[in-house]
Amino acid sequence: MIIVLVQAESSAADIDALRDVFLEMETTTRAEPGCHDDCFSQEISDPNRIRITELWESMDALAAHFATPHMATFNAALADRPPKSMTLKVHELGAELELPS
Repeated sequence: MIIVLVQAESSAADIDALRDVFLEMETTTRAEPGCHDDCFSQEISDPNRIRITELWESMDALAAHFATPHMATFNAALADRPPKSMTLKVHELGAELELPS
């Protein structure tokens, strides 16, 4: 399992303006082969920060995602309202653990 964690600093106004773009990206990405989850969230304690969390079956599935038309559309929308900063981390999960009841 591949976990992608993105944290972006923007403005609440830009995040609001991109809300429909985020929703479309989230919806279309979730329908992709190999995608287990894709979620955009705006922090409650800091409305200028957005997080994206993605779960992928494999690096091949993630690579295919980066080549999709909706990824190009998303990147074009971000170019019009670029974040002030952004970090992206990709982790490979070795095992999934369950918490005791």
